[in-house]
Amino acid sequence: MKVQLSRYFGSFLLGWGLFFQPPLLWAEQELAGESESRHEAGRALYNYRCYYCHGYSGDAKTLAATYMDPMPVDFTAASPDELTRSRMIKAVTDGVPGTGMKSFTHYLNADEIATVVDFVRREFMVEGRVNTRYHTPENGWPNHERYRIAFPFATGELALDAPQERLSELQRKGLRLFVTSCISCHDRSRVEDEGPIWELRAISYPRNNFSYSQFDGVTSASVYVKHDTPKALEGLTTEEREGEVLFQDNCAFCHGADGTGKNWIGSFLDQHPRDLTDERFMEAVDRERLAQVIRDGVKDTSMPAWKDVLSDAQIQAIISYISRAFHPVKPAS
Repeated sequence: MKVQLSRYFGSFLLGWGLFFQPPLLWAEQELAGESESRHEAGRALYNYRCYYCHGYSGDAKTLAATYMDPMPVDFTAASPDELTRSRMIKAVTDGVPGTGMKSFTHYLNADEIATVVDFVRREFMVEGRVNTRYHTPENGWPNHERYRIAFPFATGELALDAPQERLSELQRKGLRLFVTSCISCHDRSRVEDEGPIWELRAISYPRNNFSYSQFDGVTSASVYVKHDTPKALEGLTTEEREGEVLFQDNCAFCHGADGTGKNWIGSFLDQHPRDLTDERFMEAVDRERLAQVIRDGVKDTSMPAWKDVLSDAQIQAIISYISRAFHPVKPAS
């Protein structure tokens, strides 16, 4: 009887506990629901106000970030203990002097600032989530994986101006795909040579010695002018002087007057013309090899064959000028 009573009493206590437990669970679920609702509100604020510099995934890998110095904070690499909540709220409220981070009090109230900061801390700094992916069917990118061969150029794993001979056939196809489909948004992908950098400065017209009959469209107005200016040389031999005229009339259009290939035309050719001042390249060729390249051209490049335009003597004169003006050319082996 005692055993039966104790079993009955235990069942009674268990039932009593179950009877009172659901309201507590309901309260916890309600709080959890409010927390998730607030988190999603923070996501909406972040995706509208913050992603442009800090990135959809909080890693600051954005086009805007590449133009900023110092770079925006990479939340995925930030420690929650070092980058405290109060410090983040202050940054969003007041901005950070000397950076691109401005005050957002014109757009967000105090509660919204706290909401978006809490979202960033939980989503990126604690849980390491990716937040929102851009390349989704909803954004017009169904089956984004079909562009996979172009991904290395978007991520910077491969440089856009990498020499074609260094790329595999698949990588060359990936580069063509990137240039035709991806570059509009990923136009700040990695390059090995940034090329001439434009400078902002006032230019008054007409410039000194301006002539309408002999219009000068590059001097002082172009960052490429230094590559279109022949090197002043003294004491040239008769052959070298002939080579100078031939080079400037026939070769400088692509290779630049200074031989670098970094003039206007050369910079936009793919592949780029050879830099005749590049020690690594010039040390690898001799007069015989250089003459053969000028004579027969280079397949799959913009370098044409000159054998029907220049005589062998003229080609040798050009090589003599190159050897004097840009880099010594080794004798034929």
